[in-house]
Order: sequence, then structure tokens, then C-alpha cells
Amino acid sequence: MQTMNRFFVIVSCLLTVCAHAQKNNLSGRIVDDQTGEAVASAAVSINGSTAIANGNGEFFLGRLTAKSGTLRVQAIGYAELLLPVSNVLVSPLTVRLVRTRQFLQPLEVKALRAGDQAPFTKTNISKETIAANNLGQDLPFILNQTPSVYVSSDAGNGVGYTYLHIRGSDATRINVTLNGIPYNDAESQGTYFVDLPDFASSLSSIQIQRGVGTSSNGTGAFGATINLATNEVIDHAYAESNNSFGSFNTWKNTLKAGTGLIDGHFTVDARLSRISSDGYIDRAATDLRSLGVSAAWLSARSSLRFNVFSGKEKTYQAWYGVPDNLLATDPTYNPAGTEKPGTPYDNQTDNYQQDHYQLFFNHLFPHHWSMSTAAFLTYGRGYYEEYKAAQLFSDYGLPAFTVGATVLDSTDLVRQRWLDNYFYGQIFSLQYKSQANELTFGGGWTDYDGKHYGTVIWAQYGIDKDYKYYDYPARKTDYDVYLKWQHRLAAGLESFADVQYRHVYHHMDGFEGNPALNITRTFDFFLPKLGLTYSRKGWQASFSYALGQKEPNRDDFQASLVSQPNAETLHDFELGLQKRGARFHAGATVYYMLYKDQLVLTGKINDVGSYTRTNVPDSYRLGLELEGSYIFSKWMNMEGNIAFSRNKITTFTEFIDNYDNGLQNAVVHHNTDISFSPSIIGAATVNFVPAKDLHLALMSKYVGDQYLDNTQDAARKLGAFYTQDIRVTYTIRKWVKELSLILQVNNVFNRRYEPNGYTYSYISSGALTTQNSYYPMAGTNFMAGVNMKW
Repeated sequence: MQTMNRFFVIVSCLLTVCAHAQKNNLSGRIVDDQTGEAVASAAVSINGSTAIANGNGEFFLGRLTAKSGTLRVQAIGYAELLLPVSNVLVSPLTVRLVRTRQFLQPLEVKALRAGDQAPFTKTNISKETIAANNLGQDLPFILNQTPSVYVSSDAGNGVGYTYLHIRGSDATRINVTLNGIPYNDAESQGTYFVDLPDFASSLSSIQIQRGVGTSSNGTGAFGATINLATNEVIDHAYAESNNSFGSFNTWKNTLKAGTGLIDGHFTVDARLSRISSDGYIDRAATDLRSLGVSAAWLSARSSLRFNVFSGKEKTYQAWYGVPDNLLATDPTYNPAGTEKPGTPYDNQTDNYQQDHYQLFFNHLFPHHWSMSTAAFLTYGRGYYEEYKAAQLFSDYGLPAFTVGATVLDSTDLVRQRWLDNYFYGQIFSLQYKSQANELTFGGGWTDYDGKHYGTVIWAQYGIDKDYKYYDYPARKTDYDVYLKWQHRLAAGLESFADVQYRHVYHHMDGFEGNPALNITRTFDFFLPKLGLTYSRKGWQASFSYALGQKEPNRDDFQASLVSQPNAETLHDFELGLQKRGARFHAGATVYYMLYKDQLVLTGKINDVGSYTRTNVPDSYRLGLELEGSYIFSKWMNMEGNIAFSRNKITTFTEFIDNYDNGLQNAVVHHNTDISFSPSIIGAATVNFVPAKDLHLALMSKYVGDQYLDNTQDAARKLGAFYTQDIRVTYTIRKWVKELSLILQVNNVFNRRYEPNGYTYSYISSGALTTQNSYYPMAGTNFMAGVNMKW
């Protein structure tokens, strides 16, 4: 309770401070002249005093000391703006920058992102903010301070397999695009950022839309949409070296370079990265490598760009969790590989490589029109390897093995489970923008050709090397079109209408344990979205309704033909209010997300003997998100957010295995919490600039209680936790263009906490037993970095 109160004091101070700028103070916000979106990290200077705009485009220069002089505003990709002091005496000032080359706009991203006036709940993250947080942890940890987000990690230190929840929804319900191209796995619908290590070093910006959001390409969004963008043009030649080292023998090495514009038309950017770590959990070692190359040709009205991103990961398996009976005495315990007699199997690893090829063409037509199209191919292949003891020959489609007069029905073996898939397609958008209207017509198609198969690479006896014991191919196609219309109804009042049609076809030839089950399902979704935004004198109010629908995952189909799951439906209502002042920003969002046929785990065994998710008729999320920032002075500012939510399933039936009779007991629950949905999530960051080029950030995170299943049983709960991180950055501008020394200490107070886990209950000898496993995070740990720019 003490840490909870401490956190509320911090956030309350942040969200209630509102003050008007003093006379002759110079402050304001910098936005794009065309889109109205914030321009982060622009340099604002006057009479020798300089400020850098934050992620919301806001700057504060303090009291003017002279009545003459020139205000200079500079940002990459924009024309320099010069204004006499006599024109800027009124604060807050809105500065509109004009792009130097209109064709540099990433049109394929603009088609999917919500603009400044769109009535959707969103957070924009700038390149500079991404870079400041990028010391080697996976991308979800860079998003950890954003509203309604919490993250976890198998290895316990944010390197390797990591997981992201937004408004209680996991990655299978979060739509992710890379430059507008779908990234979610087509069948599981999850996102595995470990397959693209250090992708954050290639990013120019991120937008998170919470809730359903605007129409996007790829899988349906039930918790949020994350749009990742890399397609920027850097005018000047550059080179960077980013290196960091930290606890658990963690290393990150990144090299970046770019040609700048050659002859005003050509540009090439490249990145090479390596990340390795021993991990906090025993044997949770990672070896991650990636590269990115982007080449572009630009003219006055057109651009052609080709991207290649490739990532290769090898991680020792750490996804089994720590049993509850060992959590207090052995929190780093890892059972992976321990089926092998003696020491654990040394190659109990996950191995995967993913290559992305993206080709974009953008064109600006006369009279307000523009278009964008992109073709892509993603090739992924890899396996996880494991030692398995006492495996029945019958489970591998083989008869018992006879040695002389002895008949053996099982053997120890090493197996590999493979994924080998091609994911390809095309996206497009046609955009029209005038003073009162903005229209976007877009869509795309994708095709997934996936192979699921397993091989035995070694057996104690009875199985030949490289014996293939299962092979289940699958095919999935996805077509969608959407039309978005933003219209200015009156001064300050804009409407937004968006409609999308999506068709999904999914065919699966067999499942493990049920090779003869062939499933073909088709889904047709019609998805309208409507909203209004009103803006006046720094205030902005918005309301939106969005319908989301989503097909089941591959595992959900592993039931007989007569008991197949239904698609899920979500009605999302969002009401937002924001206020921007000279030195502060405050915002509030109320949301109501009403689910029909949400798929949840109940513990029920289906008619082919598998635990799969079941549709529940009614469930909902009702929440309030508060966020704000305040600039106290040139040397201190603060930002933060807190979310309160109620996440309920109206009626839930739990099925418990009964080992006494071989059946299952059914227990009906009413009005229980949805699993992994904390009712309180908060974050706060205080930034200090005590001296020129010295920056200190104090980052706090609070996550309330959450449950491992949908029964709201206190014995199956993850406890609340509060963590504090500190980052110190010192920048030297000698010898090279920029040299930054960074030290970040995570979990300063050495809290022991578990943000993720799972549970299993059964009845034996008439008694109920519950077994929990957890994924603990590391105590106090550090990362130190040296970044150089030329």
C-alpha cells in the first residue's frame, strides 16, 4: 500500500498541475503544416537560448530577455522557419513547419495512422524517444511507459522472448504493421519481436492506437494497433555506433550508416546489430543478430523504396516458468532440458530466421491526390529443439521396438519442431486531401503458405535419424478494402467515418494428435467506425464508435467439425478530452469495450482431447485513462499516465480435470475478472537537465493485481508491483558530432515481482490442487551505453 500511495502522489501531482505561461515566456508546440501532427525533437533557438521539442512537439524557452532578435526553428525534413521576436510574444505559440520535399511523406503509413484530429485514442512516439530507451531490451520494453501497457520477459531481463499487454489484451489481439505491412503471424496472430532483434534502431516513429482504432492491414485489432515506421529520408550522410553492456553479460552492438541524398535523388541506409545475454533465468541465453538495408530513389513527385530486414535468433528455452513451490528459494529455476539424465541438454533452444522484403512506390498527383502501393515477402523458417524422455513409439506413428526378446514401447529422443512459411502480398492506398476533406481508399491482400512439421534427429533406439513424425501444411488468405473520410463540418468540428470489408480463408491439413482433422473456414467481416472531434482554444473533445471482428487462431480450430469456434466481435466506444497549454498537456479517455463470443481458456477438453479456447457470450472492459505532462522549467519536466479499468466476464464455466473418475467437474462463475487484466496500470517519468548536455530520467511503473485465469481465485493471482528505473545521459560534442554516455539502472529498489505466469488445477483423492508457474523479473540490474554519431 505504501508504494501504491507513493505512486498516486507522483501521478496526482502530474495530472493536476495546470498553469498559464507568464508574460514574455516563450513556449508552444511545433506541428506539421500538412497533417497537424507533432514534430518531435525540432530545435528552437532565440538569442543564444535553445530548446528541443518533446515527443508532443512542445517546447519551453522561458522568459524573453530582449524585444528584438529572430526565432529559428529547425527539424530534419522541414524548411527552416525564421520569425522576428515581435511576432512570437504571445504564448502558447503554434509553429507550423513545411516539409522541404512533399514526396518524403511515408504515405503507406499515413493511410493507417490516426491524424491529430482523428477521434481515436493514440500515442505517438518519436525517433528520439525510441533511441533514448533502446539499450538492448526488446521493443515491448521501449513501450512500457505508455498508457495501459505492461510487459514481461521469459528470460527476466527483457532480452529474448518478451510479451506485451495493452488494456489487458495480449499480442494476438494487437494489430502490428511495419510500414503499413502486416507483421502478426498469420495463424497464431501473435507478434514475436525477437525475430527482428534491435528493430527499434531502424524505427523513425511509432503510433499506438488503443482499442479498435482506424482500419489497418492484417489481423483484427481487439486491444490496440501498433504502427511501426522506418521509411524516413535523411538528407545528410551519417554514421552511428551504439554499444551497450550490462548485467547478465548482456551486450548490444549496432552500426548504422547512410549516404544522405546523392544528387538529390538517391539514398541508402543500413544497419547491422548483435545482441547477446545470459539472461536472469538459468540458461536463458540469447544470441540475436539482424540487419536492415533501405534504398530509395526520389523525384519531385514520386519515390521508389526497397527495404530488406533480416533477423536471426537463438535462445535457450525459458518459457516453462518457475513452479510456485520454488519461487521463494530458487527464482531462476529453469526446467528446460532437464529430462536428459545428468546435466541439462545443452541445445534445448529455439532457432528462427525471418527475412522481410518490402517494395514501395509513392506518387503525388496534382490537385490534392496521392497514392501508395507496396509489395512484400516475408520468409520465416526455424525450429525449437528439445530432449524428451520415455516417449511412446505409438505417439510417433511407429510400432513398439523389439531387441531380442525384449519389447520396448518407449525411448529417449531429441526432436525438432519446425515452422517453414512464406507470407506475401500487396497493400495500396489512394488519398485525397483538401481544406475540408480527407479521403483514403485502401486495402490489400495477403497469402500465407505455412508448413508445420517435426523430425527426430536422435533416438536412444528404434527411430532413424531425421525421421519426420508429423507434417501439417496450412494456407491462409486475407483480402480487405477500406474507405476513410474525415470532413470539416464547421470551424473546429470534424467528423470521421471509416468502413472496412475483410475476407479470410483458412485451410489446415491436420493437427498434432489429430492428423486426420482437416479444417477449412471462411470469414467475412464488415467493420464500420464513426466519430466526431471538436477543437477550440487548446481543448479537444472526441467520441468514436468502432466495430472489430476477429477470426480464431490456429489452435482454436483443433476441435471436431461439429464444435468449431465462432469469430469474436467487439463494440468499442471511446470518449476523449484533452487540453494543451503553454507548458502542460492533460488528457482523459473513457472507454467501453463490449465483447461478444470472446475466446477464453476454460480448461475444458474438447472432443479430440485438446485444451482449446471456448467462446463466452458476454464480457466487457470499462476504463478511464488519464495522461499528462508539465514543463516546470528548462531543467525539469514531467509526464505520466494512469489507467483504471473493470474487466469482466458475465458468466464463466470452469472445467477441472478429475483424476478420480477420469472426467471433468464444471464450476460456474459469475462476474469474474478477465485474466491478465490489471484494474490499475500507471507510469510516470520525471526528467531533469541540471546542466547543459546532462539528462537525468526517473521512470516509475505500477501494475495492480491480476489473475492467471478467469475464475478470480485469489490462489491464482499475480500480485501488484511497483518498479523504479533511473537513466543518466551525458552528451559530449567534441571529437565527433555527438558522443553520448548512458547509464540505466532498472528496478532500483530490487523488487521481486512476476508480471506473467500460468495455472493448472485438478482434483485427486477428492481434493482440489492448484499449481501455478511464474515468470519472475530480475532484481536491480544495469545497462551502460556509449553511442557515437559522425
